[in-house]
Amino acid sequence: MKPRIKLDKKDIAKGGVIEVKTLVSHTMESGQRKDKDGKTIPRKILNAFSCDLNGKTIFSANMEGAVSANPYFQFKIKPAESGTLTFTWTDDDGSKIQATEQIKVS
Repeated sequence: MKPRIKLDKKDIAKGGVIEVKTLVSHTMESGQRKDKDGKTIPRKILNAFSCDLNGKTIFSANMEGAVSANPYFQFKIKPAESGTLTFTWTDDDGSKIQATEQIKVS
């Protein structure tokens, strides 16, 4: 499933602030539950999130097993330039989920 990204505005006045909301589908298996046969379900979580503007990280977070399924982030940024926002979620196995949005600073 494609991550959901919502920006309160895509055209920003210079020095302006925008609110960013992200939601990604993921089970976030902690590695502490057991299946119906009593075997431990292996840990599989998203352990990192970052938001980059034109390749420079402007927001990041590390996650642990206590984060619920389908992680949601809401934060504000004050972009200095127009460009591409790249959102990246990194899984325990190194795989990544990515999404992009364009913004314009005038």
